[in-house]
Amino acid sequence: MKLIVGLGNPGSKYEGTRHNLGFEVLEELRNRHGQPRPQRKFESELAEILVGSERCLLQAPLTYMNLSGQAVQPAAKFFKLAPEDVLVICDDLNLAPGQLRLRAAGSAGGQKGLGDIILRLGTDAVPRLRVGIGRPIPPQDAVSYVLGRIAGGERRVMDEAVLRAADAVECWATDGLETAMNRFNAGTS
Repeated sequence: MKLIVGLGNPGSKYEGTRHNLGFEVLEELRNRHGQPRPQRKFESELAEILVGSERCLLQAPLTYMNLSGQAVQPAAKFFKLAPEDVLVICDDLNLAPGQLRLRAAGSAGGQKGLGDIILRLGTDAVPRLRVGIGRPIPPQDAVSYVLGRIAGGERRVMDEAVLRAADAVECWATDGLETAMNRFNAGTS
């Protein structure tokens, strides 16, 4: 079993924002795999899908981004999952818009939701899929940028990134992290 965690903020106020790309990837996966109805558990919405022969739980924490570990840690513990069986999907200011980067471990790199998960799981050896959103153009600050809605040409880039990110998640679930990294970190699919 795998736990696929998409990071974002709950509520319609945050729909379509850069910070909610993790939720968008989960929605794409749900659409591809029969649209299972999410259940509320572990301060999150959980939906189960089958990717190949791998049972996968899609988790959308409802705790707000900065407290995501509050939802992820009890779910991982309940299902007896090792950190390497948890994949966190989040936005990243340090990557170009639409660029994907899979990693097996490392720092949160300023992503507070990922940071809280690392803290609560007690290890930085948590696989993560970062979806690039680029940096704000001054004088816009990072907070208003990540909480800003995606529109126009940027929306097309992000829609394509969400599709590729869902492909990367499926590859991770069926073929492993190294294969997924080799395929998707190079920018090709």
